[in-house]
Amino acid sequence: MSQSTEHQEPSAGPRRDVSDLFAGGRLTAIPRKAARREQLLAHLTQTLFAADREYTEPEVNDALRTVHEDCSALRRYLITSGHLTRTRDGSSYRRAATTR
Repeated sequence: MSQSTEHQEPSAGPRRDVSDLFAGGRLTAIPRKAARREQLLAHLTQTLFAADREYTEPEVNDALRTVHEDCSALRRYLITSGHLTRTRDGSSYRRAATTR
């Protein structure tokens, strides 16, 4: 009867919190409230983009389209919030190297 707190995900709270934004694996709407949108963006970053990989814009769009048709809006939000970084010429995207 040991407590297995290591086995539970430390970020399970925010990840669970966004589940109500999805139906059938698709995002039903992009939240208007900044704090709620931030939770969603963190979730999308963690689930759609590997930390050690570069992506082209079409690859980013394709990944985002798996959850919502407005990939342009989601991509902009990910860039402006700092979750994804983009090269100056826009040819390459990466997951930001932040720890929260």
